Amino acid sequence: MGMDYSEFWDADEYIVVNDKTKPAIKWAADELQKRGKTVHYVDLSNRPDLDAIKSAGEVPDGVKNAVIGVTIMEPADIMKQLFEKGVVNIWIHWRTDTPAVRELCADHNCFTGRCPMMYLGSDLSIHGVHRAIAKLTGKY
Repeated sequence: MGMDYSEFWDADEYIVVNDKTKPAIKWAADELQKRGKTVHYVDLSNRPDLDAIKSAGEVPDGVKNAVIGVTIMEPADIMKQLFEKGVVNIWIHWRTDTPAVRELCADHNCFTGRCPMMYLGSDLSIHGVHRAIAKLTGKY
């Protein structure tokens, strides 16, 4: 049996890829760091953070989990680069999967259709409310 959505967040190290079109991706990176996780933050925006990695090809090899939240480019292209680096589990931010992503996910361990902050946000936030509703409706 494979890993479920909540188990994805149990790892110690992540690659997080953002283009600044989905604020939840930066929030997820920040929350993972607050929890003591190692985060390799890739900023593919036209104004990347100074301390960010600037391309998926620059991430270290062997990190097993990655989170992708991009809309200005094809996420599947980034996924291919990450698989070559050794990523095994990829979380694609909700409403950003594409036909090419779904095709890749047929052969890889992907998590789609959900916001990472539903799993990482505090109980006393909009993310906690989202989590509670998802649990009640069986979509957690």
